[in-house]
Amino acid sequence: SVDCSFSRGVCDWKQDADDDFDWNPADRDRGDGYYMAVPAFVGHKNDMGRLKLLLTDLKPKSSYCLIFSYRLAGEKVGKLRVFLANKKTVPVWEENKGKDEKWRTGKIEIFQGAETTNSVTFESERGKGKTGEIGVDNVTLISGLCPED
Repeated sequence: SVDCSFSRGVCDWKQDADDDFDWNPADRDRGDGYYMAVPAFVGHKNDMGRLKLLLTDLKPKSSYCLIFSYRLAGEKVGKLRVFLANKKTVPVWEENKGKDEKWRTGKIEIFQGAETTNSVTFESERGKGKTGEIGVDNVTLISGLCPED
C-alpha cells in the first residue's frame, strides 16, 4: 500500500494552476499532522479548486483501490468530486452534503487497462454556505480491489 497522506506521505501532490483557488493545509484536531481543506469563506459560489495526485508508478493491467477520508462540514458548503485522468469529464465519485461534521471514508476502484490512470484529481466546488469546510485526508492506494466494509 502507498501512503499518500499529506503529513508524511510519499506521493506527488500538485495544485491545479487553472482553477479558482488552492487547497490549504489545516491542522488536525488531535495535533498529529494536517489534512487538506477548502474553508467555506474561500472563493465564490461555483468556484473550483483542484488538487491532483500524480500516479507515476502504477503498473498497467492491474487494479488498485484508492481509500481516503473526507468531510463536508457546514450548511451548503459545496461538492467534493474525484476524477481519474483517463475519464476527465465524468467524476468517478461525488458527495454534496455532509450529514454532520464527521469524517467519512471514500473508496474508488482504479482499473488499469489499455490506458494507465496517471493522476487522480480531488475537486472542490464552492457552495453558498459561509461556514464549514471541505476536507480530504489519509489518502492511501492499495493493490487489488477495494475491501468490503
